[in-house]
Parts: sequence; C-alpha cells; structure tokens
Amino acid sequence: MKKSEKPERRFLTAAVQCLCAILALGVITFISYAIHLRLPSVTGLYLIVIVLLSRKGEFISSAIVSMIAVGLLDYYFAPPLFSFNIDEPSDWVAMVTFVTASAVVTRLVAQVRGLMQEQLRQSEAYLAEAQQLSHTGSFGWQVSEGQLRWSDETYRIFELERTNQPTLELVLQRTHPEDAAPLKQVLERAAQEGTDFECEHRLLMPDGRIKYLRVVAHVTRDKAKEMEFIGAIMDITNTKQGEEALRRAQAELAHVTRRTTMGELTASIAHEVNQPLAGVVMNGNASLRWLAGETPNLAEAREAMQRVIRDGERAGDVIARIRALFKRAGKVNEELDINEVILGVIGLMRIEIQRNGIVPKFEPGADLPEVVGDRVQIQQVMLNLILNAIEAMKSVDERARQLVIKSRRHAEDQVCIEVRDSGVGLGQDGAERIFESFYSTKPEGLGMGLSISRSIVENHAGRLWASANEEFGTTFQFTLSARAVDDSKRNSDSNHHQPSATKSRQE
Repeated sequence: MKKSEKPERRFLTAAVQCLCAILALGVITFISYAIHLRLPSVTGLYLIVIVLLSRKGEFISSAIVSMIAVGLLDYYFAPPLFSFNIDEPSDWVAMVTFVTASAVVTRLVAQVRGLMQEQLRQSEAYLAEAQQLSHTGSFGWQVSEGQLRWSDETYRIFELERTNQPTLELVLQRTHPEDAAPLKQVLERAAQEGTDFECEHRLLMPDGRIKYLRVVAHVTRDKAKEMEFIGAIMDITNTKQGEEALRRAQAELAHVTRRTTMGELTASIAHEVNQPLAGVVMNGNASLRWLAGETPNLAEAREAMQRVIRDGERAGDVIARIRALFKRAGKVNEELDINEVILGVIGLMRIEIQRNGIVPKFEPGADLPEVVGDRVQIQQVMLNLILNAIEAMKSVDERARQLVIKSRRHAEDQVCIEVRDSGVGLGQDGAERIFESFYSTKPEGLGMGLSISRSIVENHAGRLWASANEEFGTTFQFTLSARAVDDSKRNSDSNHHQPSATKSRQE
C-alpha cells in the first residue's frame, strides 16, 4: 500500500501549486486587460484556474488563490479601475457570485478528492488482504533501469523486510540453485523480445525450506516507449504438496488394487508356475534314467537337461512378472514392445480364461512403434480390462464367450489397444459412470479398477474409453504414446529436493 507523503513534502508541493496558479492568474489578467474582456468573462477564466488547482492542490491553496483572484477582479476589471472600490451593484453581485462559486467548487472538489482517496485506500487495503489470503504478490519491473517494485505480499513470500531493495540479483539469490539458470534465461529472453512470460521455479529459504512459485507477467510500455513488466507471483507450495500427496495416495491405491487382482488370480498363477516346475521334475527324472543305463545315453540326457533349463527359465519369468506386479515402486518409463506386454498378461491369465470357458483371440498389429511407459502400470491396465471382460461374460450361456484383444497403430506416434468381449454390456448409464471412482456393477466390486486404469493411461499421455458393441458386449480401447512423456508437469520431487523444471511460455 502507498504510504502517506511527509508533511514537508506536502507543504512544498502545495506551495509550488499555489505559485503556479498565481502565475496563471497573472497571465490571464494581463491578456484579459489587454483585449478589454469584461468582468463576467474574466470571472469564468479565474474559476477554471481555481477548479484545476482544487483538483491537485490543498484547500488552503485554493482559498489563497481565490482571495487573490477577487483582488485582481476588483482592481483591474470592476469600475473604478485601479482601485479596490466597487460602484456598480451588478459588479457587487458578480464578485459575491465569484467568491461563493469558488468556495463551493473548492469545497466540493476537496470532498470528492477525499472520497476518491478513501476509496483508493480501501481498494489498496482490500487488494493487500486478498493478496495475503491467496498468497499472491504483485511486482513491477522496469527493464531499462533494472528496478523492481514489490507489494507487501511479495516481500512476505520471499521472507524479506521492506528495507531490502528488490533486485533481480536478490531474486536469483533466493532461487533454488538448480532453477536459477533457467529462470535467468526466461527473464533475459522476455526482456530481449519484449514478450509476456510465465514460469515456475523454486525458492531455497535460508533454513532449507523449499517454496514453489508461479510467475505470470505482462509487458507494457510508457509514453517514452520504455518497457515495463507488470506481474503476479503466486506461492503454490501447498498446491504442489497436495498434488504430491494425491499422487502418493493414488500410487498406494493402485498397488493395493494390483495385490487384490493378483489374489483373485491365485489359482491361475499357481497353475502357471506349476506347469514348468512339473516339467523340470519330469525331465530331471528322464535325464537320470538316461544316465542310469549300462551305456548312458548322453545325447538324450543332454536334451532332457536342456528342457529342464527351459522350464526353469519359464518358471523364473512367471515369478518375475508376478513380483513386478506386486512391487511398490515409482513410475519407470522405458521403451516397450506392446505386443510382448500383452502376451505376458494373457499368459498370466490363461488358466482363468480357460476356466471360464472363454475363447481368447489376440490380433497383434504389425510394425508397431515401441511405446514409452511403465511396464507394470500398463500390465495393470491390461489385467483390469481382461478381468472386467471375464466378469461380464460369466453369466452368458446363450452365445460364445469371446475375448478379442487387438493392437494397432492409432496415429503416427500412438498405439491403440482394444479389448472386446461378448458379455452383458454396459447397461443404460454404464457408459457414463463406469469410470467413476467407487462405481461398480458388481456387488463385491470396489469400483476403482477402471478409475485407476484411466488415471494410468492419462498419465501416459493417452486416453481410455468404452463403447457398446453392435450386438453384444463392450469394447474398451486405450492409446499409448510412442514418445517420452514429460513428467515434470505431473511429478513433484519435493521429497528428494530435486529440481522442478522451469517452464516458460512466450506470448
């Protein structure tokens, strides 16, 4: 808020304004007398000077100038001239009217100025309160002079006293060392190009705390074409911390959902692991028999041992996939062959699919680009969609239970995966609500599988949607990007004090 001027400064300003008004009266008097203007005309010109002075000066200045104007009117324009006597009654009326009008105008203008100043003070107080409540400060930056002006809230955000003169060097000193260089580049580019800018960066406070700021600035130019930025600084630390807490909660919920899903598939997993283990035992016994003969058959024994190794590796792969799905870890982006990922999930669920009498069909797309994403999370999406398809077909007896999975190129840099079933369908309002959290068509369902799946896909810069088939069942489709997804906008590294990428938008 703007502080009141000092008394000495106010007195000097009033004196200068008063002298200027007296000088203006002298000029008007000289010109009016030279061109023989009459008293009423000169009175109007004097009133204009008094009104202008009242708008800028103090009441006492206007009163002094009004008294001087009365003397000038009487001396130069009211007969007899060059004296302070007034003979004509009409001149008395004009003088009284002038004095009354000047007093009324001066008082009215002073009251209006007072009201405007009070409204301005209230507006500034409201603005300061609003800035404090919203943790949003304002600033001005004169590029040519390198001067910064801060509001009180900006000082509070930077945790500095008002005695500190804000400078760009001071801002960069408070900026996190890993964000200082990118922030400096944003400011230099904005100053050179004269464009609006927007960025996010962190402050490293003296006690080690980290604050997250969002800065938005608009460029303006004064009459001299000097460039100045007017902007806002928002403290978004609480927002960032809330987003991080939400991400942790979502990750934990996704992990619980994976464990629940794998618990439902216990029988299938046990069978999947038991098959290669049984093969190991059988081939091991066969190898012993080939070696136990009077003439050991080394070729057959060697082949049996190779089958033992193959089955052992197969069992190891199954266990590795299960461990990966149970593992609680952060998102790890890598290049993936989506067809290989789908086949791995189908392998885990093969027994469950067969137990429910479902005819599976996988139609892998040819020449697909590798997608970029987290293998475990994409596997979880596939698990959820296939389990939903199985559930939708459990009560179907009048037609074949068909599960069709396809992969195809969706766009130049995207792959689309389709899971189609011949189940009971979505119902009347299912298509609208099926992705809502805690909405489930199953009495025992939590209603989180599809909601989590959509979050995972969207976090991979993709889209998940459902549609009813022409005859029976439902088709779920989701897209994945073949390009790396920038997680700097989604993931906060505050727990590890890692840098948040400084982002800018030039307009």
